[in-house]
Amino acid sequence: MNKMLLIISLFLLLFLAAYPANAQDILRQREDVFLRAEEILQGMSLKEKVGQLFLARYPGSGALDMVKKYHIGGLNFFAGDFKNHDASSLRKRNATLQEASSIPLLIGVDEEGGTVARVSRHKAFRAEKFRSPRALFKEGGIPRIVEDAKEKSELLLSLGINFNMAPVADISTSSSDFIYSRSLGQDAKTTSLYVASVVETMNQCGIASAIKHFPGYGSNRDTHNGVARDKRPYDSFATRDFLPFQAGIEAGAGCIMFSHNIVKCMDAKRPASLSPKIHRILREELGYTGVIMTDSLSMDAITKFARKKSAAVMAVRAGNDLLCVKEFTKHYKAVLAAVKKGIIDESRIDESVRRILIWKLDLGIIPS
Repeated sequence: MNKMLLIISLFLLLFLAAYPANAQDILRQREDVFLRAEEILQGMSLKEKVGQLFLARYPGSGALDMVKKYHIGGLNFFAGDFKNHDASSLRKRNATLQEASSIPLLIGVDEEGGTVARVSRHKAFRAEKFRSPRALFKEGGIPRIVEDAKEKSELLLSLGINFNMAPVADISTSSSDFIYSRSLGQDAKTTSLYVASVVETMNQCGIASAIKHFPGYGSNRDTHNGVARDKRPYDSFATRDFLPFQAGIEAGAGCIMFSHNIVKCMDAKRPASLSPKIHRILREELGYTGVIMTDSLSMDAITKFARKKSAAVMAVRAGNDLLCVKEFTKHYKAVLAAVKKGIIDESRIDESVRRILIWKLDLGIIPS
C-alpha cells in the first residue's frame, strides 16, 4: 500500500470509530469505495486522468480509436446516433465501446421525455417516445413520475446506456420561458419532490443521473444561440431555485450540470459554468460533494464568451469535474497543456477524477 492509501486508510478508521455499530457497515462500504477509487487514481498517467474529465460527443466510426487513445470518461449520444439500429445492434455497439475502454465509460444521453428524447423517439426502441414530466404529473402526480423514471432507466440500461442526463430541476411556470417545455411546470416545493423522487428511483435502478441546470434557468433565453444574463436577486435563488437542487443532493445526486447563464447577483462577469464563485456556492452553501459537469461547451453562450481562450481550461479552473464537449481533441489537448505549463495543478485534476471514479464505483459502472 502506497503512502497516500495508507493515510486515507488511517483517516477512515478514525472516522469509523466515531459512529455507532449500526452505522459502521454502511461507512465501511464507503471506505471500500474511497480506497478503490484512490487505488485506480494512483495507477493512472496524467493523460489518462485528463481523458476521464471528458464526456465527448460520439464521433461515429472514430469512437473506438478515441476511447483507446484518450481514456475518455464517457460518450454523449444524440438522436441521430441511434438511426439504423435496433436493440440488439445498439447493445453490441455499446458493449464494443466498453470493451475498448481501460476504465468503464459513461454512455450518456438526454432522455428527459417530451421535447428531449434521444432514444425513445425511435420506434425501434419504444412504440411512443417518453412523455414530458409535465404531462406525466398531470396524469398521475409523483407516482406516475416514479413509474416513468423506472421504465426509462430499465430501457436505457438494457441498451447499454448507463447515464441519463435528467431530471430538469429548473422551475418554470410561464409558457413563454425557453425552459418551460422541459420543466415540471410546478412550484419549488413540488419540483423539489419531483427531483428527489427521480434521483432516488434512478439510483435504485443503478443508472447515473444529472440534475440540471444549476443555479436554476429561470426565464432566460436559449444559451445554445447566445449569451443569457439573469438579473434576479440572490434571495430568489436561495428561497426558490436552489430548493430542487438541495432536494436532489439529499436524495443522493451523483452529478449536477451547470447552466451557461451569466447570473449577475453571483458573478456578473462569467457564465455560471465558468464561474469559480458559483461553483463555491454549490460546494460550500449547498454542501454538494459529487460530480459537477458543464452543459455543452459548444453552445454559443460559451464560444462567444471564451472567444480565443480555451473554454475547457476555464471550466476546469472554475471547478467542473466533467466537461461535455463536441470538439474533444481540441479541448483535451488544451487541458493537458495547461497542466504541463502549471496553469492547472495536477492535484486539481486528481480531485475531479477521484469524484468521477467514486461515482462510477457507486453505480457499479466500475466493478468494486
